[in-house]
Amino acid sequence: MEQRSKTIVRASLIGIGTNIILALFKAFVGFLSNSIAVILDAVNNLSDALSSVITIVGTHLAAKKPDKKHPLGYGRIEYLSALIVSGIVMYAGITSVEEAVKKILHPEAASYSMITMIILLGAVIGKVLLGRYVVAQGKKVDSDSLIASGKDALNDALVSGSVILSAVVFLLTGLSLEPYVGILIGVVITRSGIEMIRETLDKILGERMDRELVSAVKRTICEEPGVYGAYDLVLNSYGPERLIGSVHIEVDDFRTAREIDEMQRNIVNRVLEKHMIILTGISVYSHNSQSEESISLQERITHAVMSHDGVLQMHGFYLDESRKYLTLDVILDFETDREALYALIQKEVQQIAEGYTVEVALDLDI
Repeated sequence: MEQRSKTIVRASLIGIGTNIILALFKAFVGFLSNSIAVILDAVNNLSDALSSVITIVGTHLAAKKPDKKHPLGYGRIEYLSALIVSGIVMYAGITSVEEAVKKILHPEAASYSMITMIILLGAVIGKVLLGRYVVAQGKKVDSDSLIASGKDALNDALVSGSVILSAVVFLLTGLSLEPYVGILIGVVITRSGIEMIRETLDKILGERMDRELVSAVKRTICEEPGVYGAYDLVLNSYGPERLIGSVHIEVDDFRTAREIDEMQRNIVNRVLEKHMIILTGISVYSHNSQSEESISLQERITHAVMSHDGVLQMHGFYLDESRKYLTLDVILDFETDREALYALIQKEVQQIAEGYTVEVALDLDI
């Protein structure tokens, strides 16, 4: 965790230094050439520097140790800092559009020199290199704030390129595209900010975990001898590198409490070691292996349930012959008519298990 924080801070400091230098050069060129597009590009660089400062502050706060008030730590602060960065980006875009519109209503001629063009070209190259570096570091340490800052830098390179293009058009034809390029800059920046806000909100609200990660964790759990399957894995993110979850495992019905306790401890240690995920709860499904009637019913019901399109999984089958009670869980695709399919499955299972009280639990596809 400490190395991760150092990486984020280092990349952010590089971003701050680079953006301040670019902002000063662009402001000088913008006022010298009377170019609103270049001036707005300079202001955008300053907003990027501010974004990097917020990233550093957010990372520092997120690294605070758990305490009585927040026993699961402060990792989610990074999501809030990413949201603030996104808001700054969107504000910069809206402001750019406003200033460009003013220039359309009150036009002023721009003038460019070879030095101006060289400085702008250097800014494009610098922004591309910075953006690629920051995004790479963000992905390396799973930092949404860094990735957002890096993507914004790459957008800036595109924006600066459009400014150069408008300057070339002006020098060749005398046609001033300055304010219209300014509007384009503002729209691109605003759209980028909105997209970053959407992605961050998805994480705050709780998005679907990566399928590969979920499958890998379940495979690790099933490596424990005596575990027939892992189901209902729920992972909650409390910030990057802090996933806490729970899971159901299926084990033989003749296992003792001591044996199951040992299995659970082994699973917790194995998952933590391989995936850095803390399993705080492991519930148990009983695998019926002693009763011929139970085995027969399970085979028939499984065949009937899984024959329907839209059924992703059936698990948690349990039969109590003395109480004439049967229960199972099904997972249905969100793209299907879940209510109708669930009602049909419940009816079919009841017909197959005639004489039993049937309970079919509808699980979520998570």
